[in-house]
Amino acid sequence: MTAPVVIGIGNEYRRDDGIGPALVAALAEHQPAGVRLILSDGEPARLIEDWDGAPIAVIVDAVLCEPSAPGEIHRTELPQPAVGVHSRPAGSHSLGIPDALRLAEVLDRLPDRLIVYAVEAADVAFGTDLSAPVAAALPRLLDAVLDELAAARGGHRSGSAGTTSCGPSPTV
Repeated sequence: MTAPVVIGIGNEYRRDDGIGPALVAALAEHQPAGVRLILSDGEPARLIEDWDGAPIAVIVDAVLCEPSAPGEIHRTELPQPAVGVHSRPAGSHSLGIPDALRLAEVLDRLPDRLIVYAVEAADVAFGTDLSAPVAAALPRLLDAVLDELAAARGGHRSGSAGTTSCGPSPTV
């Protein structure tokens, strides 16, 4: 069994699509003990390699929802196999988390627990700065992920992100 893993998916040169890398950078400043921090482009085979054997994998990515609420944080936990997970592509990824989940299930390479934090994007055009609403969500997202990691170790941190759900299955 490997260590817990946090995977930040996205492209830091596509504004809000860089929320995953921004979260990994923020976590690196906190240096959570025994946690692997990984930057990813969301390619399914690499995601499977990154989370294989992990007791908990936390994935952070940008998401597009209708209606849109930029900066809104959505949390989805998939403790069970991902059969029927919605797979409409969004953002700049042609394949993504739902494809990786289905493939990992078939290969029996899902982590013990998988938590996806998706942050609604306002702007995925070229640029390196997060939009104001997504940048404002980063501290809440950081607290939520640190809480997940603490809970996985049997501890608890104070403060929560106040996450919501983007319909029955967000487009990630």
